[in-house]
Amino acid sequence: MRSCVLDGAKINDKGMLHDILADALGFPEWYGRNLDALYDCLTDTGEETQIVIENPELLECHLGNYASLLMQVLHIVSEENLKIHVCEENDN
Repeated sequence: MRSCVLDGAKINDKGMLHDILADALGFPEWYGRNLDALYDCLTDTGEETQIVIENPELLECHLGNYASLLMQVLHIVSEENLKIHVCEENDN
């Protein structure tokens, strides 16, 4: 199973978010570094994939509404592709 940890305490902008996703999940060179491309890559995968969101409140603080859109995309993808697993963890 491949996995990716998105720690809201460490992600400061969209570019960093997409760099982490692309590196951790081995996305192809054509990955467009946006939410549409993320959706495409995740719905097309046949590999078990876990995405852990740590400190989601800080992710929203750093990325604003983009963090909410990201979570919506991840939720939709996990419903469409049962090999995608998303969980949130808070460091409170």
